[in-house]
Amino acid sequence: MTTDPDPTHTGADDYAKALGARLRAVRTAQHLSLHAVERKSGGKWKAVVVGSYERGDRAVSVQRLAELADFYGVATSDLLPSDGSAQSPGGGNPPLSRIVLNLDKVRTLEDPGAVILRRFAASIRRKRGDLPSNSLPVRHEDLSTLALMYDMSVETLTSRLVHWQVLAPQSIIIDGEP
Repeated sequence: MTTDPDPTHTGADDYAKALGARLRAVRTAQHLSLHAVERKSGGKWKAVVVGSYERGDRAVSVQRLAELADFYGVATSDLLPSDGSAQSPGGGNPPLSRIVLNLDKVRTLEDPGAVILRRFAASIRRKRGDLPSNSLPVRHEDLSTLALMYDMSVETLTSRLVHWQVLAPQSIIIDGEP
């Protein structure tokens, strides 16, 4: 009979597996395969590495986790299991909604209220140092800030973005959001 001399080892393994399950849930909620992640990231995120993070076979540093969250357009906390387990994508964490703005549509929007949205998008792109792109993933914290700028709830703002038809196809709205 073999016993693990380090009783915390199984706890660490369990957490790694739960973290991996969260990573996989976020990726699959965005309809991305491991190879699609590698292609979309221009090779920054290798399929084999992301897969090993998801299986819990490889430890992920806090820095890399934050970078992966940025790539997926979610808050780092969205990738962390709430209690060391991650049976389902919504297991106590915020919903896996993903708002991605189509910047071409934002630029051509004629509604007078769109000025705030255009300034917001430009500010986020400058802050992130994004390369030219026609889409902008919006983190939940940034969406909350934008909702405050419009003096409305995140749900109402999301409805407005849908009405304005400025969401990119990679947007996913889950768990009761409009």
